[in-house]
Amino acid sequence: MKTPRIVVMAGSRRANALSRPVARACAQALEAAGAEVDPIELADYPAPLYDGDLEAAHGLPECIVRLQHKLHASDGLLLVNPEYNGSITPLMKNTLDWCSRPNPADPARSGGAVYAGRAAAVVGSSPGALGGMRALFHVRDILGYLGMQVIPQQVAVAKAGEAVGEDGYLRDPAQQAMLDKLAAALVDTARRLRA
Repeated sequence: MKTPRIVVMAGSRRANALSRPVARACAQALEAAGAEVDPIELADYPAPLYDGDLEAAHGLPECIVRLQHKLHASDGLLLVNPEYNGSITPLMKNTLDWCSRPNPADPARSGGAVYAGRAAAVVGSSPGALGGMRALFHVRDILGYLGMQVIPQQVAVAKAGEAVGEDGYLRDPAQQAMLDKLAAALVDTARRLRA
């Protein structure tokens, strides 16, 4: 069977963002579950705030075209979401929106084609006790509207600044077990959807 390729993105590009070590723990769990992981640093894709007039005048930013190609080549997506005022980060929403735009020069690898028919999973991260749980419902809705199959499993990593050990695993064994189950479900779903 094909090895599923899963893109992992953290919703913040701050150097010390709590979502970034959590994203690395997710990537490690996905690899253990049998996936090939493509970790994405959103700092490498610095798109301007989406503006239809900007798009009409200049087309898609080159960095977005590159990211669309990566998403199109993938079988699934795992998003690690910090919680901003109970919802998704502006950076993640802007990235998802830009990537949903069609590229007339490459319609097969742009727009809805980069999301449709692929598996997705959501993980939250927060310094607080809820672990970004409130944002996950919003992110699930957005991914569903984009045509992705969002798996039911999700993990909210509370006190994320202390959650990841030196070995890259979550320190709480129960939470790591939940993450391992999420990873296994995402890999299985991606494999079946893209067979």
